[in-house]
Amino acid sequence: MNCCHFLDGHRTSLPVLSVVARAMVALASIAAPSFGGMVNFGSGANEFTMEIVTIGDPGNDADANQHARPLNAGRVTYTFDIGKFEVSREMITKYNGAMENASLQITLADMTAYGGNGLDKPATGVSWNEAARFVNWLNESTGNAAAYKFTTSGVNDNISVWQSGDAGYDVSNPYRNRLAKFVLPSYDEWYKAAYYNPDGGNYYIYPHGSNTQPEAVSSGLSGVVYYQQASQGPADVTQAGGLSPYGAMGLGGNVWELQEGSAYLDNSNPSSDRGFRGGTWNSDSYDLSVWRFTPYNLGPSNDTINIGFRVAMVTPSAAAVPEPSTMVIGTILGLGGLLGKRRMKR
Repeated sequence: MNCCHFLDGHRTSLPVLSVVARAMVALASIAAPSFGGMVNFGSGANEFTMEIVTIGDPGNDADANQHARPLNAGRVTYTFDIGKFEVSREMITKYNGAMENASLQITLADMTAYGGNGLDKPATGVSWNEAARFVNWLNESTGNAAAYKFTTSGVNDNISVWQSGDAGYDVSNPYRNRLAKFVLPSYDEWYKAAYYNPDGGNYYIYPHGSNTQPEAVSSGLSGVVYYQQASQGPADVTQAGGLSPYGAMGLGGNVWELQEGSAYLDNSNPSSDRGFRGGTWNSDSYDLSVWRFTPYNLGPSNDTINIGFRVAMVTPSAAAVPEPSTMVIGTILGLGGLLGKRRMKR
């Protein structure tokens, strides 16, 4: 079944602490709003909707499983959202329809021999560079900053890394502009969305919320789409198996999914191989698990019939501000001071 393996103290102080805690939660929700729900892109005949789910629990621990790859993955200090489904062929088709510049249109893989080219099938045959172009269009068409820095006009040209003089430069990730809202998920964001258990604070081995090898299915809303014949091809994105604990579908099986980062986790070289994970419709269970990361080399301009992607959504600048902002700290201190003065007046 592996024939196509080449293709996330004092009683008087208690009310003060309670109010401060509530204020901290309220201000954190203002600083990092959720985009969970539906997001519209394009217009007219080229309009489409992307459903997203919220990945909360900011500041979670990294995965301590020493057999997981990469090591210590999954810690994310901010709330973000991720597409409930993989990007579909229809979304790319509508993106192409909105592109007046033909050099920026994306060519999809011909899946005739692998289940067909239905519009609800995952968008495969899309390189990392093309996926980044699509994500940039999501940003720019909604009035947001581009996530990735392209300095040439070809849809499959490599990016340039952001520099310290660029607005939105993030020294911890020169690939991504911190002023962007729509991005390709980083390996930590994807890993958390797939494997983290928000109820127990631990990580599952498989992305359907279990440490037990999942049921292999060809399509539907349970099990995982894997261990199928190569000729079957992937399921429709809305029928790609059971949900992760956060409610995202198809993070395991169906098609491999591109991640934002370099396979070497440094994000410093535009031509580096890119990371991807999650397995595909004809994978074995190992490919779905926390143990399997980037099983073969994939340059940013390369594509295959069994690799797709999904989109993540972040609060602009959130990824660059992991600690409470000065405004939040100042407001909390101000509330504490105000309450202290009220007690003294009594």
